[in-house]
This record gives sequence, structure tokens and C-alpha cells, in this order.
Amino acid sequence: MSRCSVPTRLTTTSYALLGLLRLRSWTTYELAKQVQRGLGWFWPRAERKLNEEPKRLVDAGFATATEEHTGNRARTVYTITRSGRTALRRWLDEPSAPPTLEFEALVKVFFADGGSLEQLHATLQAVEDEARAHIAELRTMIEQGREASYEFATRRSINALALRFQLDHEALLVRWAAWAQAETTTWRSPSDSGDWDWYAALTD
Repeated sequence: MSRCSVPTRLTTTSYALLGLLRLRSWTTYELAKQVQRGLGWFWPRAERKLNEEPKRLVDAGFATATEEHTGNRARTVYTITRSGRTALRRWLDEPSAPPTLEFEALVKVFFADGGSLEQLHATLQAVEDEARAHIAELRTMIEQGREASYEFATRRSINALALRFQLDHEALLVRWAAWAQAETTTWRSPSDSGDWDWYAALTD
């Protein structure tokens, strides 16, 4: 079996790293940090998992690994191959899996009637605060992207598409959390909302 017959074993994370390698060569450490800084907003992955992926790309023939030395310190640098570029292009043509949502705070809201109103409000406030902090962080990244020294200046337009989604997503969390806190101020408890009209809340 040839190396290039392996692509079916690769994951979306593998292809994400191929996408980064198409931009330039990286070390394992640099790849992990770049994923966390950029893709981590919508494709979070454990660093341990990211450290394994470059080796899989090499095994598949989609990347090469070269050992470099800085003094006594060795590091492995990964570079995409022609087969890797072809595999990435082929993957971009495949249908994407539908989006999924992993949102622990919403699980807590869903089961809030097992606790107090104070706990519910604390959960909602934390969602709003974190989303506002994320928006501020994204705005900082956007301003950094305007600098003349920005390494990936040719990708500003592509980056903007993803950043616009993330900004809107965080803004949605802010609006929803603020709305939920305001709506529940008249509740007696999470299991007793009084005369609050739940149906109107879903149809206005």
C-alpha cells in the first residue's frame, strides 16, 4: 500500500495542520500555539492531540520532518509536500460535517431548577463576562492584523470571514445572557417563574 492511500485515516485536525503547513514550515510547538491562537476559537483541541498530528502527516507522505539544531537544542520542523497540498485541496472539496455546540454553561442553565436563582444568575453573568472578554481579545487581534509587519497579510480577507463569525457568536452570547438575566429577575426560583410567559419569550 502506498503512502498516499492513507488520507481516509486523517482527521479534520490533520487537515487543519496541513492548512497551516501550506502557509509555511512550523515546529510542533509553533503549530500547537498557532492552532490555539487562531483555530482554537472554533476548533479547540488538546495540545497533546496536536503534538501527535504532524507525525501522522509525515506517515501519510503529506509532510516532511527535518531536525534542526540551535546550539545544543534540537527541534523538528515540518514542511508540507506536494502530496499534502493535493490532499488539502481535495479535502476542501468534500462536504463538511454539520456544526456542533459544546456549552457547559447552557447545561447548567438546562438543569438550573436543581439549584438556586443566585446560581442561575451567576452562570449567566459568567457567560456574559467571558463573551465580552473574548470580543476584546478578538478586537486586539484584528488591530494587530492591520499592522504592516503582520506575517500573513495576504490572508487578511480570509481571516476576516472567520473573525466576523466569531465576533457575532460572542455578541450573541452577550445578548442572550443579558436577556436571560433580565427575564428571570421576577422569578421566585428556577422552578417557580411565577406568571412569566415562557411562550411569549419564544415568539417575540
